[in-house]
Amino acid sequence: MQPPDFWQRSPQAPGLWSRLLAPLAALWAIAGRRRLAQQSGLRLPVPVICVGNINLGGTGKTPTVIALAEMLKQRGMNPHVVSRGHGGKLAGPVQVDERSHRAADVGDEPILLSSFCPVWVARDRAAGGQAAVAAGADIVLMDDGFQNPALVKDLSIVVVDAVAGFGNGRVFPAGPLRESVAQGLARADALLVIGPPRAQQNFLEADGLPKNLPVLLASLKPLDMGIDWRDHKVFAFAGIGRPEKFFATLRGLGADVLHCEALSDHQPLTRRLLDRLEADAFFKGAQLVTTEKDAVRLPEAFRFKVLTLPVRLHFEDEAPLRAMLDRLAVSPKV
Repeated sequence: MQPPDFWQRSPQAPGLWSRLLAPLAALWAIAGRRRLAQQSGLRLPVPVICVGNINLGGTGKTPTVIALAEMLKQRGMNPHVVSRGHGGKLAGPVQVDERSHRAADVGDEPILLSSFCPVWVARDRAAGGQAAVAAGADIVLMDDGFQNPALVKDLSIVVVDAVAGFGNGRVFPAGPLRESVAQGLARADALLVIGPPRAQQNFLEADGLPKNLPVLLASLKPLDMGIDWRDHKVFAFAGIGRPEKFFATLRGLGADVLHCEALSDHQPLTRRLLDRLEADAFFKGAQLVTTEKDAVRLPEAFRFKVLTLPVRLHFEDEAPLRAMLDRLAVSPKV
């Protein structure tokens, strides 16, 4: 599903559809509050870091999990990721094997993450966390699950896209939020704002953010793959939370982006769709390019036809996050 335009309207003028859907949004919010209040989470014997969001869809959680996994490994720790495996058919708990599993089995993000550390897919997050600990994890990273109370969290980082922000500030279906901003940020230990500096500044100047909530700033930067993108004619496609971020990255590298195909987040890359994209790119004289997350959903026989542009998260200042990790290792919450 492509998000409707009114989700990104100003909170001061949310629009007719948002107002009409307000009663359904109120029911959604009530159900979410009850879920959080009625279930007491399992305390694992190791720390749990949750990387989540308040928005529906992508905000940059996967690059954040990758960055945290790398930081924790540098500390000599053995992080394991627990994910629901959105888009996969396996209920788990099952450890992801990138050689045998496909996105249809475990989801695209877990396959991507499994290149960096062990990943467990589990609809039951508590069972997934227990499986990770039994396999040797000394710290667990929850990929999403901020609104899931199955595990007690020692550090909750809410990720937000600086450009999209919290949209019209309303809960689904009246807006793009899983819960209200006030309710979500009240449970957060830190807010990670990802985007260009001007967008970060505009977001932080908006009203409604708690004054005492630590804020981390970061941006997504492309990896140097040894490709000179300048004037390279490309046909870009992406099925991520905000595909326009990927297209803007390509343009920033100097690529001649002849076409942008924005797919839905996690959209299956069917043979019919790929044949159309390949034909369109051929007639435009352009090279197919996609994201790292989309690439894992490509059929094996099609991957050589598509270039991949990976991105990694770069913090403006890692010191505050490192201090959080230091405190976490010494004294997790009780």
